[in-house]
Amino acid sequence: MELRETLTALLAQEGSVCRFMEPMSSHTTFRIGGPAAAFVCPEGETDLKNVIDFCRREQIPYRILGNGSNLLVSDAGFKGVVISMTECWQSLRTEGERIFAGAGQLLSRTARRALEEGLTGFEFAAGIPGTVGGALVMNAGAYGFEMKDILESARVMTPEGEILTLGPGELCLGYRTSCIPFREYTVLEACFLLKKGDKESIEASMKELAEKRREKQPLQYPSAGSTFKRPQGHFAAQLIEEAGLKGLTVGGAQVSEKHSGFVINRGGATAADVMELCRQVREKVKARSGVELEMEVKTLGEF
Repeated sequence: MELRETLTALLAQEGSVCRFMEPMSSHTTFRIGGPAAAFVCPEGETDLKNVIDFCRREQIPYRILGNGSNLLVSDAGFKGVVISMTECWQSLRTEGERIFAGAGQLLSRTARRALEEGLTGFEFAAGIPGTVGGALVMNAGAYGFEMKDILESARVMTPEGEILTLGPGELCLGYRTSCIPFREYTVLEACFLLKKGDKESIEASMKELAEKRREKQPLQYPSAGSTFKRPQGHFAAQLIEEAGLKGLTVGGAQVSEKHSGFVINRGGATAADVMELCRQVREKVKARSGVELEMEVKTLGEF
């Protein structure tokens, strides 16, 4: 009861929301996960800082959440505070060749705005099912492009509540990594520097990439996208397929028969199913090829 009362009292801004025992299956693209003890949607920087201060002071674990598109939550849930940025951090504006997007804004909507403004460079991200903040945390990419290629700067909040404006180099953006989680930054907003382009060409490129996704990826099933990082000098999907693991199933989780780099929820999968399937895949790929696959999907809760 103390957690409930304290968090509710901390949220002074009208649009801020706090819910308790919130099912995380409703907030991940895997559609898997038990309840979070508290699920907070802070509207502004003050409420965000207050919640983080409280969690750090009381040593309550917390996690910043975007669209949940790269996350697997434990079946037992999370005995801490999930701070969601998707409800109140969706600002989106353009200034010349720059687009400013809030951390909770979807990449797909940001790409659509770029198209409307005749700005090119964001097309690769149009089909990535995540938020701007989440994309910066992992330096999301596709088709040979990454967020670091178009990011000019990002506004972040430090664990102490200080607001910094940092460039790609200062965020240490690398292959599916950044210093954001290690320094416990919270992304507030990103500024992308694009270029003027032809609207028809931009739209055609977006449609072409969307068609490639539909052809190659199991979009009809819940998943967290590419399950494993690309090993140096290899492709995870190829190694998995060569090990004869395409279609391998544990409970409701399956290595996609359409793209073996995806672990999908075929229906009723648990987090335990997914983790056991990933363990088997990693073990068998290592035995056959000697390559150690690293998970790209992040976890939350106890496994």
